[in-house]
Amino acid sequence: MDPLMDPFLDAPFDPWSPEFVADPYPAFAALRAAGRVHHYEPTGQYLVPHHADVAALLRDRRLGRTYLHRFGHEEFGREAPPPAHEPFHVLNDNGMLDLEAPAHTRVRRLVSKAFTPRTVERLRPYVARLADELVRGLVADGGGDLVARVAEPLPVAVIAEMLGVPEADRPLLRPWSADICGMYELNPGEATAARAVRASVEFSAYLRELIARRRKAPGGDLISALVAAHDEGDRLSEQEMISTCVLLLNAGHEATVNSLANGANALFGHPEQFAALRAEPEGLLPTAVEELLRFDTPLQLFERWVLDDIEVGGAPIPRGSEVALLFGSANRDPAVFTEPDALDLARADNPHISFSAGIHYCIGAPLARIELAASLGALLRLAPRLRLAAEPRRRPNFVMRGLEELLVAC
Repeated sequence: MDPLMDPFLDAPFDPWSPEFVADPYPAFAALRAAGRVHHYEPTGQYLVPHHADVAALLRDRRLGRTYLHRFGHEEFGREAPPPAHEPFHVLNDNGMLDLEAPAHTRVRRLVSKAFTPRTVERLRPYVARLADELVRGLVADGGGDLVARVAEPLPVAVIAEMLGVPEADRPLLRPWSADICGMYELNPGEATAARAVRASVEFSAYLRELIARRRKAPGGDLISALVAAHDEGDRLSEQEMISTCVLLLNAGHEATVNSLANGANALFGHPEQFAALRAEPEGLLPTAVEELLRFDTPLQLFERWVLDDIEVGGAPIPRGSEVALLFGSANRDPAVFTEPDALDLARADNPHISFSAGIHYCIGAPLARIELAASLGALLRLAPRLRLAAEPRRRPNFVMRGLEELLVAC
């Protein structure tokens, strides 16, 4: 019997179940105990739950985020997406996250010329000021929804500031991002696809106009830098610039929202660790950020196509298959982490893979760390009596797992 559906397992893998989404970690432990790879019939994917295998496959060039650089759809045994979905796929497939070499190498090199460590570091004071401002507003009201008041507005504002999106236009970004990211869940339905297509069309049109303005009047923002980025005469196409901007917003923003909300929720559930962080914020904050990213991973699953036949633990996975790398499971693997189900904010040896690995390692990881440290730091300083005011409300999503609402009192 397929261990995923085995009724004798303590916690079967069921990514559409609210109970599973609320706490997938017992099911991950059961998967790790049952083997190194499992074929999951509802999605047709091979689930990979162990840290060593996930880390190795992220770096394995026999797998790819796309297969179109080597095969056509029919040749690879896959159906082409419906023509009605084309705006989403044009936008998605031209971003770094869904490109493979040589296109990925070229685009990432050019984007890196604009998205430099200096660019990120220059944002640190802005991030700190904004985090303080948001937390002060929360405290002044005696509390509220930490997701809506701090976790969501901060990364949207930071990415918008970096891109050079005018402040009046920033409320447009979050709904577009949420609708596009719905397509990254498992087996998205037609209604989800329709929302993603509409958001892709509107977001692309908005960015095309903004890029045209920056071509005529460059500024100190990232879009101007992307327009200017070149290497031996090679430049980013307009579509690559649009897709890069959307990727930076979606990946950086969705992950940071969930990281802060999940992290705060974890602290409320571990009062002794929260007390230790409050007692020594400067000393513990750097390791606390990494541990919170590990403990309740914002991106639970990362998909890759098998371009050439492989084996995992002696189990063959044929070309044309899709693997689902379970980041949340890998980050709780006892083969790598001592007491993996314990929250230890002082954990020094912490090779979590929440930012992926290999050529698709998250280019925005340094910025995400700055945002998380600034947000947590502001909460520790300005809301010393922060406490949970109601039971957290979870989003139904599994892949991008986070909270809908986290009501707190100050």
